[in-house]
Amino acid sequence: MISTPGLTVNALKKEPFSGSHRGMRYYLTASGDSLYAYVYPEPWCFEATPEEQKEKKEFPLSREGLGEAVSWIEDRFQAEYGR
Repeated sequence: MISTPGLTVNALKKEPFSGSHRGMRYYLTASGDSLYAYVYPEPWCFEATPEEQKEKKEFPLSREGLGEAVSWIEDRFQAEYGR
């Protein structure tokens, strides 16, 4: 569903990754040994969206954690935005 071409853990260590899919935006960022995934509604960018509209989940900063984060984003889309 969501497209993350070329996204790796090493890339996330350097800069965040964001995108959107059918009205839902997502944002991935790394800090320390953790990977943080966010989902939030359009139309605003991550920085302009009020905190109370963002849903956040923490994952281990690893290839497996990245896969889990992408799956979580897809699950959130199906549960909330895919209606």
